[in-house]
Amino acid sequence: MNLERLPNEEKLSLCRKYYLGGFALLPFLWLVNVVWFFKEAFVKPPFTEQTQIKTYVKRSAMGLTFWVTVLTTWITIYQHFRAQWGEVGDNLSFTIPLGSP
Repeated sequence: MNLERLPNEEKLSLCRKYYLGGFALLPFLWLVNVVWFFKEAFVKPPFTEQTQIKTYVKRSAMGLTFWVTVLTTWITIYQHFRAQWGEVGDNLSFTIPLGSP
């Protein structure tokens, strides 16, 4: 998608949709929002909708950082303690690893 062709009002609307979509447990949308709209929010010359776009980009970055932190923490804990959790650890897994830990 070429953001250069969109009017500023549509950019704001699209940025807002991606920001709100991230709350539907889709943090990837926040990543897309930050990548696509970073230049619009912080590099381009000022325009009317820029302050709102900047807010959505900052909040998307914070949400993405939170999700990455939570998922990384959970994955680390699970990988480290899965064997000690016994059957509970196996039930949490999609595939049950074979062999001893």
